[in-house]
Amino acid sequence: MFRKMRRFKQQLEDSDALEVLKNGHRGTLSLIGDDGYPYGVPINYFLGEDGHIYMHCAAAGHKIDALKKCDKVSFTVLEDQPKEEGDFALYVKSVIVFGRISMVEDREKVLKSAMSLADHIYPDQKEFYKGDLERNR
Repeated sequence: MFRKMRRFKQQLEDSDALEVLKNGHRGTLSLIGDDGYPYGVPINYFLGEDGHIYMHCAAAGHKIDALKKCDKVSFTVLEDQPKEEGDFALYVKSVIVFGRISMVEDREKVLKSAMSLADHIYPDQKEFYKGDLERNR
C-alpha cells in the first residue's frame, strides 16, 4: 500500500520510531488543502496510550476544512541528534506516519486529551492548564 523506504539502511526500528513519537512535542500535519494543494502545518501533539496521535487545534479553519474533505493525512516528527564536533552533517531521526484523522467529539475525552497534551509539553505548568481546562468544561 505504501512505498518502501528507498534508503532502507537508515530506517528506524519500530521501537525507535515509537520512542521518537513518544518523546516528541511538535510535528507537521500534512493534509490535502484548498484546490488539492498540500497543506502542512506545525502542531503540538502527544502519543496516547492507545497508540493514537492526539493534537489540539481550533474548531474552525483551514485544517478543519481540509480534514472534513479528506481524512487521509501524514504526520512528520523530527528528533535532532547531537552534532559531532567538527562534523558538517546534521543528524536527525525522523518518523513519518500515514493514516486517517478524525475529530474527537466526546467532550470529556477532549478535556482529558487536552490535559495529557499540556502535561506532555509543559509538565511544570500543570496547575495553570488544569484551571484553564476546568473553566472550559
